[in-house]
Amino acid sequence: MMRVLELLMALVIVAVLAVVVGIAMPGSGHVERSLVIGKDIRQVYDVLNNFRRFSDYAELTGSDPTIKYDLSGKAYGPGAEISWTGAPKKAGSGKLTIASATPEFNKIDSTVNSAQIVWNLDGDWRGSDKHFTLDLEREGRTHKLTKVTWAYDVKYGFNLLNRYSNLYIHGAPDAFIQYSLTGLQNMLASVKNVDYGDLVPYIEQTKPTPVLVVSTKIEREGGLDALTEATDAAVKLLQDTAKKLNVNVTGPRILVVNNYGDQTFTFDIALPIDATTLTVAGQSHDLTAEAAAKAPADPAAAASAAAPASAASTEAPAVAANAPGSMDKYGRLIIDQDVRATMMAGGPALKGEWTGTYAGVPQARDELEAYAQTHGYKYDTVVNRFYDILARPEQIDTNNTVTQYARYDVYLPLSDAPEQTPEQEAGIQPPTLDDAQAPAASSSSAAPAAAGSAAAPAEAASAGK
Repeated sequence: MMRVLELLMALVIVAVLAVVVGIAMPGSGHVERSLVIGKDIRQVYDVLNNFRRFSDYAELTGSDPTIKYDLSGKAYGPGAEISWTGAPKKAGSGKLTIASATPEFNKIDSTVNSAQIVWNLDGDWRGSDKHFTLDLEREGRTHKLTKVTWAYDVKYGFNLLNRYSNLYIHGAPDAFIQYSLTGLQNMLASVKNVDYGDLVPYIEQTKPTPVLVVSTKIEREGGLDALTEATDAAVKLLQDTAKKLNVNVTGPRILVVNNYGDQTFTFDIALPIDATTLTVAGQSHDLTAEAAAKAPADPAAAASAAAPASAASTEAPAVAANAPGSMDKYGRLIIDQDVRATMMAGGPALKGEWTGTYAGVPQARDELEAYAQTHGYKYDTVVNRFYDILARPEQIDTNNTVTQYARYDVYLPLSDAPEQTPEQEAGIQPPTLDDAQAPAASSSSAAPAAAGSAAAPAEAASAGK
């Protein structure tokens, strides 16, 4: 009997000590880790101010391959949400919500040296008011590096079990931060290292457009003169072909990038036309009839075409391969030895502007791609190539002085993206055609900063307009 009483007393003493120790333990927890990342603060900020790239760097994905994510709320900034469901003993389930981001995204420029983003956490870890704070600071001699300090804070209140969980804050929470920081660094290493701070991109819903196409190439060392000569020759050929086909050209030239190599630039020049049915070699051909069925299965094959859509003959008799009226290996209707007809695929595209010489367009393409990468817009430039439209030609007076700079609308086709960019949603307007800007240098290697995007597309616009 005495031993039973002694055991009970020992248990009471242990329980009292546990309560006393629990009460003495902190009512909140904090852990943080830092890492310097070789990217400008704007790019790091943009990645962390949305959750579309979260699965590419978060530790949850590595620890639980079965995890499933779901995006909700806003696409970008405060109000954006991501939830996940995984194995109970691995990732578990939870949700993150962007609570605040300071300063606002459009205030992040070269004069801003720090920023802060707060994520609220609803997950399996014990406690309440759980949140991550991500502090960003410029570092490095040129201020092009960013120090990311990722902290986790939690309140335990007077729940003793929650307070004891503070002993394990250097377990799962600490490991999540450390591995996710490394993942963030690795993910950002794949983002093009360009400054897109002056870009005002919009997501535009383009329409499928019938086009006549000529494929051509130039040597890069030929510069803008070689590009102009090749483009003018292609446009002249396409205009003459349109007259022969008795169709009308409905918009300016479209340049589709096939390969912008170090030595050679291969591209297609296309002109939009007002007909989807063409008569070639005495037979009527519908460019839209079998577009989906005859799209090239090989992505490399689709790359050379203006779009992966195909042309199809309507009950036409068999014709010899590569003869007018047949299909080429990319599924385009052969008009003659040089000219093809096809449907340029529509769909969402990230659109930006460049005003100046064509030398600035490659830089605009790089900026659009970097922007898409940090904002989590999915694209595939092998299947759906960059293209640009000459929105306004250059004007030169009799003294050979530029009186009006050319403007190019540059497009990156997207396969998955929200309806609007943050700039679009905030009503930030891109430069207009009347905005005066200095032209790019005449060298083809010049790469001045791009000047933004086209006007807000309130309605779906054709790629040829």
